[in-house]
Amino acid sequence: MPAPKGNNHAKGNKGGGRKTNYKQEYAEWALKLSRLGAIDNQLAEAFDVSVSSINKWKLEHVEFKEALKKGKMLADAEVADKLFNRATGYSHADVDIKVIGGEIVQTELIKHYPPDTTAAIFWLKNRQPDKWREKKENDQPVELADALMALAKRLPD
Repeated sequence: MPAPKGNNHAKGNKGGGRKTNYKQEYAEWALKLSRLGAIDNQLAEAFDVSVSSINKWKLEHVEFKEALKKGKMLADAEVADKLFNRATGYSHADVDIKVIGGEIVQTELIKHYPPDTTAAIFWLKNRQPDKWREKKENDQPVELADALMALAKRLPD
């Protein structure tokens, strides 16, 4: 059914509907927010719009969608790198600062952190779940009734 005459807000009318409040700088903000781990409802809150507006912007503004993807990818890569360092152990330069005889003495040093077993297990379970998951799944399902009957047959009379 066509829109009533004079209804400039009906879908399908040229120029009808609500104007978008999307701004070009939102792509840069989206990149930063997604690097911080923001999800769609948090983005909506930050931009003072609904989640459906965020979804619409992803469809209509390529730069917005790409900024979100890039931000999430960068954040995930950085976390994965830090987790890998914890799992394998790492070293970094540091400065030890002490006061000796009223004088400030700075000594450069290298701090060493050993591998973290929990981080290694987490990494392996997620990277190679078939090899490292805790429970191995049995390929052949066993019916409970069949298993009970087999056990009952082994019992002495």
